[in-house]
Amino acid sequence: MAKQLRKSNKDIPKISKELCDKMLLDLEKAKRPTLKAVKCSLDNSEYNPKLGYFTPGNKMVTTELNVSSVQKLARTVFMLEMMLSNLSVGTIRTKRELYYIAKGLVKSNGSLKPLDFDSQDESDSVIGYICDLLEVYREEMNCFANDRGGQTYSKNLVVTEFLEDGETAVIDLASLGTTPFQPKNKPQSFKLKSKSGKIKFCLIVESEGTANSLVANGFTKRNNCIVVGAQGVPSNGVRGWVKTIQDQLKIPIYFFGDLDAYTLQNIYRTLKAGSAASLIRNADFSAPEVHFLGVLPEDVKKYDLHCYDVSDKNASDARALKKAKDALENDPFFIDKKNKKLADVLRWLIKSKVRCEQQALFAVDPKDPEMCDKIILDKIKTGSYI
Repeated sequence: MAKQLRKSNKDIPKISKELCDKMLLDLEKAKRPTLKAVKCSLDNSEYNPKLGYFTPGNKMVTTELNVSSVQKLARTVFMLEMMLSNLSVGTIRTKRELYYIAKGLVKSNGSLKPLDFDSQDESDSVIGYICDLLEVYREEMNCFANDRGGQTYSKNLVVTEFLEDGETAVIDLASLGTTPFQPKNKPQSFKLKSKSGKIKFCLIVESEGTANSLVANGFTKRNNCIVVGAQGVPSNGVRGWVKTIQDQLKIPIYFFGDLDAYTLQNIYRTLKAGSAASLIRNADFSAPEVHFLGVLPEDVKKYDLHCYDVSDKNASDARALKKAKDALENDPFFIDKKNKKLADVLRWLIKSKVRCEQQALFAVDPKDPEMCDKIILDKIKTGSYI
């Protein structure tokens, strides 16, 4: 069973106080305070196919107060106080804003100079550590990255947003014209329904540009569906939004993206099962039921798709090949027998040393503007997906 890591907002101040009181008590007793946080890395990731996403193992990161860790622990308490302030007044802050608030506090109080952050990467790291330490989501502490859900199109989807003040906003996507609906930060605050009839499927498109092209050419007019542009590696907003679609609408979801190791490992796997860096939040920010529609190796042969060579002599290609080989040996997701077909695609890429972009489908019949649509629909109809 996965660890139950999520806690409600009302628990966080209490947990934080207990942690700080323990540190203070240790110092008063001339003991070195020690903090333990969940280790969010691949070597502490467990993949249960019944759950469908990464969960944390039992490994913890232990930090004991000493010369090398004193700044880390002091910064932890410093940032924790700022984040708790968010909760006490109900303020929303981005990671960028917290960085500048910290800079402002240091500027106004010279005694805090040793805690100053040279870059936002440093403060982001402390924020992540605090969340791992308390075993809570960053979002539960009213701290959000500047990410958003994917650009979403449909002629039959109605979204009700529940606002913080108790009001609701109803968005009929059909009324937006060519403007996409783009959820932000809290996809869990939405209620989804179809206007008439059951929506048939949702298509997640790796490239927002290609998603826009499909919609502009009438894909959502001809099909009772949802199209989402994911824009590369999915943000928390995209992941949470796709999970909301999965859980509330209970429709088939397909991912349409490039045939390369990066797409399989960094984009599709993150959308489907989460990531090692986000072990605490994968339960709510992954969509295990998303199928990989393609491009698949059999599509390359069937449609004679244009491919690019991948060479060991190219530094970028060599890194991608190495990561693919490492994934087959060490990544619990690709090792699990449930995902054997996806692992086989990685093996095919390593052996063939080619990559094929999703836009290659537009070359199949350049004179037919609907050819890409037809191929996608045929693959869905015939079950040509993983």
